[in-house]
Amino acid sequence: MKYREFGKTGFKISEVSLGTWQLGGKWGAPYNLKDAQDTLQAAYDHGVNFFDTADGYQDGESEKAVGAFVREHPDVHFTTKIGHKETPYSIEHFNAEHLRKYVDDSLKNMGVDALDCVLLHCPPTDAYYDPSIFAALDELKREGKILNYGVSVQRVEEAIKALDYDISAVEIIFNMFRLRPAEVFFDLAKQHNVGILARVPLASGLLSGKMTANTTFAPTDQRTNNRNGELFDKGETFSGVDFLTGVQAADELKQRLGTENLAGDALRYILMYDAVSAVIPGASNPNQIERNTSASDLPALTDKQMQIVKAVYDEKIKNPVHYLW
Repeated sequence: MKYREFGKTGFKISEVSLGTWQLGGKWGAPYNLKDAQDTLQAAYDHGVNFFDTADGYQDGESEKAVGAFVREHPDVHFTTKIGHKETPYSIEHFNAEHLRKYVDDSLKNMGVDALDCVLLHCPPTDAYYDPSIFAALDELKREGKILNYGVSVQRVEEAIKALDYDISAVEIIFNMFRLRPAEVFFDLAKQHNVGILARVPLASGLLSGKMTANTTFAPTDQRTNNRNGELFDKGETFSGVDFLTGVQAADELKQRLGTENLAGDALRYILMYDAVSAVIPGASNPNQIERNTSASDLPALTDKQMQIVKAVYDEKIKNPVHYLW
């Protein structure tokens, strides 16, 4: 495992880390604490020292599991995301009163004195134009309840606007099917010494290279019930790519790259960008950890391979995905 600086936080984190949305409960399956504990331990055993969680993951159970692990392993760092569990979801849920409550709840869930890094969990675009929200985070930081803060975003424009504030990190969708962040935002983030966490790195499994046109998902799986943004931004599911188009593009990538390990190559592709602090694939059990973490040891993609990814993107994905997020 290799490690990278995480922006201005002072943390040095594993370049392949762990997103814990699926922790102990794969794609809508019931939560299993034993699987969660085993997955965290397997990640740590493979060199992972950074976990990304959220107050809404598994109704707070993900935070509790990560917190328990962090308390036993002081060399492990984490982010937790706040503000996306309210209904209806609106900018009012990111005001100072709500933010303080979310932070206090996360501190209680995780059993720690301070949160390493808090990310606003995909707030509405208007939030980025309300400095009082970020002033509230500054106050929580002065009080020592949070050490760093940042944002998890849907759109590149939101990520760029967030750089106006004293953020330490941006979590953004970036993968072979979502290339736009690398065009302008990555350079700006480096100039501001802001760490980047690349989320949804396998496009909800499309870039595993294992899906076909006949692949189906469980009724509780968001890949079934959020195809058109019924639950939240449709850009989250398959990175906003039409499913059949994504299957075809993944097959094209496998053929043109000559790979039997598209998932590994997809993760290694993200790591080709030095602006990225870590890629955060999810895992619901220890068996998936080795596959993900091994990407850190894969050889760098060649210029030709990088050009192939760009060509497939331009041919099959760019319109309309590139212009929406």
